[in-house]
Amino acid sequence: MTLKLGLIGKTNTGKTTFFNAATLSSKEISSYPFTTKKPTTGISHAITLCVHPEFNLQDNPNNSKCVDGWRYIPIELIDLPGLIKDAWKGKGLGNQFLSIAAQSDALLHIVDASGGIDSSGQISEVGTGDPIADFADIEEELTMWYHKILEGNREKVSKSIKSGSEVIEAITDLYQSIGVTKIHVKEALISAGLTEKSFDDINGIESKKLASHLRRISKPTLIVANKVDVEGADKNFDRLRERYNDTIVIPASGDSEYSLRRAEQKGLIKYSPGSEQFEIIKSEELNEKQIDALDFIKKGIMGEYMRTGVQFAINIAVFKLLKMNSIYPVADDKTFSDKKGRILPDLILLKDGATVYDLAKEIHSNLTKGLLYAKDLRYNLRLPTDYQLRDRDVVSLISASKK
Repeated sequence: MTLKLGLIGKTNTGKTTFFNAATLSSKEISSYPFTTKKPTTGISHAITLCVHPEFNLQDNPNNSKCVDGWRYIPIELIDLPGLIKDAWKGKGLGNQFLSIAAQSDALLHIVDASGGIDSSGQISEVGTGDPIADFADIEEELTMWYHKILEGNREKVSKSIKSGSEVIEAITDLYQSIGVTKIHVKEALISAGLTEKSFDDINGIESKKLASHLRRISKPTLIVANKVDVEGADKNFDRLRERYNDTIVIPASGDSEYSLRRAEQKGLIKYSPGSEQFEIIKSEELNEKQIDALDFIKKGIMGEYMRTGVQFAINIAVFKLLKMNSIYPVADDKTFSDKKGRILPDLILLKDGATVYDLAKEIHSNLTKGLLYAKDLRYNLRLPTDYQLRDRDVVSLISASKK
């Protein structure tokens, strides 16, 4: 199952440029509000160090690709229409936006760190906008949407509880279609301090608090402080980190990453997404403006922030925010290959805490039948079916039929 990351934020924050840089799409970029009128999906990648050098093997990737020792794992990126105030009531593209955002595993909230948009998302003079308020506005819309679902179904939840359902089960049923689990609801109730309170006694303020926690837990979010290359944006980046110190904030320049990706695509430079450097290989084909732009990226972006931040934000969302581990399952424990002879063919992302049984289920439900154990090929160990897999584990599943 491919992970889905949703790009959210107001209009003109640079979501589409970020999307294009991450997917090399040629999607329309404009300063007109709602240029993105409907969600657009593209394939980006999460990047992690491959295990093949460790085993002195040459891999043959199947579900991902390996470049210079790095595994590129396909991730679905969704560019969502910009939100406006009261989107949760259905204004603008609110309903469409929120229903699609709900399908994302995590959200990348793109804000204009240059302060170049006003409260409605219109282009304004750089430094006059407030990215802190912009973030708060969109977060409020998402919270109110979750709150609306809960408040609009109070009677349904009460009836379900009186019929014998647990509170957690009854609330989960309301949000199941948007990826909320019982674990999410349990954590939200604890965080909101409502575990000991009867559902019917929860007031409106408390239910909004519950909705807020549930939204943050079920749709983990990081902030992308975009346009950090613009003068003065560094101060807003610092403000964002201080104000939202419970949220990961990544400085980024979508424009810079897009320029590098395009130049690399044309063979003008050597560059890997997320790298801290690039090399010009066809300087004679670059004009003065292009040379100046690349020089600025090298000194002003990479010199200051090490990287453009686009690929870094995706990697952080996958490996830190969602806490995914890279697992390499193989069929043959001697050759490290699948049944077609491909060496280390697949990399499967599993949530931290996932077990050998979960891996078997992810590969194919039939594999769970007769599953005995897994072999850890790095340490030549037998792992029980309830063993919690670790990042970069290379394993072979052993079933009764295989044995």
